[in-house]
This record gives sequence, structure tokens and C-alpha cells, in this order.
Amino acid sequence: MSDEPKAIWWQNLTAGEVVAHAKKDDIAILPIGAIEQHGPHCPCGDDDFNAIGMAELISKKTGVMLLPCPMYGSHPYHHWGMPGNIPLSYETHIGLVMDIVRGAAVSGYNKFIILSAHGQVSSTIVAVHKLGLEGYFTLSLHWYDFLRDNKDVLEDWMWHADEAETSVALYLFPDLVDMSKAGKGGGDPLVDRKFIIAPGAAPRPGTMYHFEGTFARPEYKELSNGIIGDATKATREKGEKIVTRLVDHVAELIEDIRKRYPAGEKPPVK
Repeated sequence: MSDEPKAIWWQNLTAGEVVAHAKKDDIAILPIGAIEQHGPHCPCGDDDFNAIGMAELISKKTGVMLLPCPMYGSHPYHHWGMPGNIPLSYETHIGLVMDIVRGAAVSGYNKFIILSAHGQVSSTIVAVHKLGLEGYFTLSLHWYDFLRDNKDVLEDWMWHADEAETSVALYLFPDLVDMSKAGKGGGDPLVDRKFIIAPGAAPRPGTMYHFEGTFARPEYKELSNGIIGDATKATREKGEKIVTRLVDHVAELIEDIRKRYPAGEKPPVK
């Protein structure tokens, strides 16, 4: 038998075990992704598998509870109409996230971290603030923005199905990646790139976050192979460095929450 800690998944436990865990540790992570094409080399579940894989490692390191990952997510406007994508409306996704948090709270969980591996701030930020009005302590982080700059690891900024996402996939689920089909791709934004902050990049004067505007043409019109960036630069080693950093940062966040608010104590959101 291996002595390696196991990830704690809600769906693998009985109701009694779920409630008992909350009495010792009432923090829960909700990993979220989306069903979205990731070029000819990665699966449409790439974002979900990234979120699940990262959450598993965080749980093994910290012992935190993991909520089941809903496979569907919301999408920026330019993702709609792309074959392989199954987007939820923003209202549907906001309601989904809120209902999951509300439901988990019934079992005694008081602190929630949404771990997203897909660009869906348009719904997650709204959900967090609406939950705050109801008194729920909820943090939302997208792994690439939580890490910020990784230029010592990556040659390019992260975009989509590229060096960054493919490297993470090679580390977490290499059996679903076919690097023989990896390539380069992308399009041109509707304004100069100097005005747009790339995912995970540090903000600079005169820049807008990449979801703060309708900067892109629809992907089904713009992308020939579904890739933005250069997937051929991806390696497992790069993915391991990125994921390890993310796990360490989230583990530090969890420890801070535990020290400030012991199990059973609700942060004074309301």
C-alpha cells in the first residue's frame, strides 16, 4: 500500500463522511473548466482535466475537500460557434456555481475556493460577489492569473492550446495529448496587442485585461487549427514547474485561511 496522501473528493465519500470532514476542516475547493476545443493535439476536456489535476495535487498537499467538477463552463463571446465547444450562458454558469456553493454549505463548509482552468471571469466574478451578498466567503482564481509571470519557464505568454496549456496537459494527463499533431496558430486582435494584457502577464500602464473588451473576431472565423500560440514548444518539464508553483501558492492561501478562521468559524463577509 502506498503512503502517498490521497485527494479527498466529495463524490467518493458518504454524506456522514462529508459532514465529519467539515467539522475538522470546512474549506472546499471547486475545480472548474469547460468543454472546449484545444487544437488537434489536446482533448476538448483539457480545461477540466487541468483543473481536476491541479485540485488533486492541492488536496494531497493540504487535505482540503474537493467538490465535484462540473464539466461545462461559460465562455468569452468569441468562443461561441466553434466546433468542439459547448458553452453555458453566463446566467446558467453563475447560477450553477452559486448553487454548488449553497449546497456544500449545508454540510458545514464555510470557505470556498473556485479553481478555474478556463477563461470565465465573466461569470465567476459575478457569482463570487452575488454569493458575498448572501454571506458566503468565496475566492475565485484562474490558475494562470494566480501565477502571473512565468517567463522563466515559458518562451511565450499563455493564450490557448499553446505552449503553456499543452505543457500542463503533458504533465497531468499525457496519455490524452498527441504532440505529433501540435502546431502553431493564432489571429490578430482588433486593437494593437500592446493594449491587451495576456493571460498570466503582469499588468502595465495602458493595458486592459484580455477579457475587458470585445478584442477578438469569432474563433470559428479566425483560427485555422484552434491554437493561439505555439504548442510545439510544450514540454512535460515546463508543465511540472507551472503546476508545482500553482499548488504551492494555493496551499499557502489555504494555510492562511485556516489560521485566520478555524473550522466552524465563518469569515465576516456579512
